[in-house]
Amino acid sequence: MTETKTETLIEGRFLRLVRRGRWEFVQRVIAPEGAVQIIALTPEREILYVEQHRPPVGGRVIELPAGLIDGDGGPDETAEATAIRELEEETGYACERVRLVHRGPTSPGSSNEFNAFYIADDLRRVSDGGGLDSEDITVHRVPLAQAHAWLAEQSERGLFIDPRAYVGLYWAQRGL
Repeated sequence: MTETKTETLIEGRFLRLVRRGRWEFVQRVIAPEGAVQIIALTPEREILYVEQHRPPVGGRVIELPAGLIDGDGGPDETAEATAIRELEEETGYACERVRLVHRGPTSPGSSNEFNAFYIADDLRRVSDGGGLDSEDITVHRVPLAQAHAWLAEQSERGLFIDPRAYVGLYWAQRGL
C-alpha cells in the first residue's frame, strides 16, 4: 500500500484532526508514544479501578488506572515509569516494577493512539490516591472474583465502563 500525504485539518493544544487520502482521524499532539493502562491487584486479590468524569462522553467512567506517556514525569520518562507514577497518583498504591503484557491500537479506525498494558507487581498502599489537584478520581478496590458482577452493577447505575477495564480483568484473571 502506498502512503498518502497527511493533511492537517485542525490542530488544538492536545489533538490534531488529519486526513490521509479519504480517511480522517485524530492524532495526539502530545504523547506520541500513547498511553499506559495499569492492571493492579492488591495483596487481598482486589483489582483496582478508578472512576472519573470524562467530558467527551458526558459522564463518569470506570477505567483502569492509566495515563499518557507525555513527559509529566520528565522528558525522558519511559512508559514503565509513567505506569508506576500514574498508579500511585491515581490509586495511592506504589509498586516496585511493572511488566508489559500487551501493546496495541486503542481505536484504529479513528485514532493513531496505542495503549500499553502493564501488570503492577508487589503493591503497597502509600496514600489515598485520587489523582492530581485538577482530577476528581474515585478509587475502587474490587475483589477479583466479583469484578464482572461489579462492573455490570456500575453500568446499571448509569456509569460508563471503559472496555479496557475488561482487558485488565482478563489479564488479572490469567494470574500472570
